[in-house]
Amino acid sequence: MTTSTFFTAPSGSVLVASPNINLREQVKQSLHGWRWPVDEVLGGADALAKLESGHWQVLLLDRRLPDLDAEEVTQIIKQRFPGTEVVMLDSDSGAQSWTLDASSSSPAQRLWTQDHEPSPHLPAAATVQPALLPPRVLRSRSEVPPLPGMIGSDEAMQRLFQMTRLVAPRHTTVLIIGPTGSGKELVARALHELSPRSSNALVVLNCAAIPETLLESELFGYARGAFTGAVQAYAGRIQAAQGGTLFLDEIGEMPLSIQAKLLRFLDQREVQRLGSAEVVKSDVRVVAATNVDLERHVEQGKFRADLYYRLAAFPLELPCLADRQDDIVPLAEHFLRKMAYGRAQFVLHAAALELLIAHPWPGNVRELQQVIERAAILADGGEVILPEHIYFGRLAHCDSLYCANPNHTLN
Repeated sequence: MTTSTFFTAPSGSVLVASPNINLREQVKQSLHGWRWPVDEVLGGADALAKLESGHWQVLLLDRRLPDLDAEEVTQIIKQRFPGTEVVMLDSDSGAQSWTLDASSSSPAQRLWTQDHEPSPHLPAAATVQPALLPPRVLRSRSEVPPLPGMIGSDEAMQRLFQMTRLVAPRHTTVLIIGPTGSGKELVARALHELSPRSSNALVVLNCAAIPETLLESELFGYARGAFTGAVQAYAGRIQAAQGGTLFLDEIGEMPLSIQAKLLRFLDQREVQRLGSAEVVKSDVRVVAATNVDLERHVEQGKFRADLYYRLAAFPLELPCLADRQDDIVPLAEHFLRKMAYGRAQFVLHAAALELLIAHPWPGNVRELQQVIERAAILADGGEVILPEHIYFGRLAHCDSLYCANPNHTLN
């Protein structure tokens, strides 16, 4: 007996979210040949990001997610993506724990195509609640409030704000990925400020700024007499962040010898100071940031794969400023307000605005802030930022200081 087509499924209709590769394979095999493309992700955060970028009729969601609570993800989807039906999966039971029925009005239970027999992999009974067929209309997205100290209406920034607010109240380890100057430390501070740990310390450690010989003792501390010059004990940055957040900036520069010890801390939440046999339990949330491709570093043997997967439990990605053109002017005006120092507000001349928008911003938001600060100084008491006040610094193809006005020189 064959079934009739109830509706035409859009591309990427079924999304399966599970860290269990066997479960994902079972789902794909069950739907093989049904003309319903299946996309897959590992966790709840990736699933929400996928839903932001496209429409899926059905999300098959593992109850055991590595990053978020499955029930909370379901509630978010009901509010923000009402056109997507969620079906819970169970890693322990496998794909056979979910079932479909062609007679149902629910999209999740109607994965049949015209003149196609039901798959033998699937039981006949339905176990999910019926739902109305989602209307074919575009979702309306309400703007997410920006993070403290940040500005952004761009879609990628809105997704970042949403994901950050979602994970902030948890103890989940977060990896912030983004180019230099894009605002990774601001995201780390927002994660801390929006968390239950905000009343305790946020401790920052730049892994690239401390020599390898000192990094271990700076991170884990040391006992008195542990080495020459250790005249008194030092608790270390991890213990200083007790009850709070430890932000490890430039984590990609951490030496391999220390990566193994950091991994052990993340697994055991225990700290052993250099020169001491005492092991101390530590309650610290770890947030790391990098501007390098850690996956490539793993392939090259520069970064431990197990540490990477431990840190990337919940990745947050910052876009470069060149991809956020709509945010350039609001950011520039924000920095100008900070430069006013109680005086009348600076105004950007239209020609100056055009220069800012056309610039590629290799230094991202930090570069924009510096350009605006220089412009405010060069305005020399005036209230209008003119094109000749806009300097972008040295460019790779030019040996002299580049400015917007090539006829203008600095004395």
